[in-house]
Amino acid sequence: ALAFSNEPTADFTRPENAAAMRIALDQVRGELGREYDLVIGGQRIRTAAKIRSINPANPAELVGLHQKAGPEHVEPAMQAAVDAFRTWRHTPAQERAAWLRRVAAVLRRRKFEFNAWLIFEVGKNWAEAEADTCEAIDFCELYAQLALELDRAAPLIQLPGERGQLRYIPLGVGAVIPP
Repeated sequence: ALAFSNEPTADFTRPENAAAMRIALDQVRGELGREYDLVIGGQRIRTAAKIRSINPANPAELVGLHQKAGPEHVEPAMQAAVDAFRTWRHTPAQERAAWLRRVAAVLRRRKFEFNAWLIFEVGKNWAEAEADTCEAIDFCELYAQLALELDRAAPLIQLPGERGQLRYIPLGVGAVIPP
């Protein structure tokens, strides 16, 4: 049975949380305007076309400059994922879940920093950014827990002379191009 509880949100009326948020905002403000590469199969790629991420609360402020992937990047990205899947598919569910829990721990430890990025890039207020970061932590924790639940062999109706069990297995790679 699942024993899940949501990540608690920070109370910004507490002076220590407000101070930590201000420090994170200053830190992230100092990192604005950087250019970020595409990374496909461990290779860093720069493209002629760029995506400018701007602060919606201050459109003159560049949050970051990102490479604009095109159709020519789909096949190499798919091939890199297929190559990685050859070994990843044999990674036990416990190890996969541990990776998700490590991601949750990083998000938890750097929560105010992630909040600050959301504030600059999306125009969230402190409470909304905090809620989004907590939700990301929740997804990592819940999916880790569900992966372990799904990894257990499910009991099936056993007929005389038969021995069956249900196991979920990794199936492969897919690509999604979001709107």
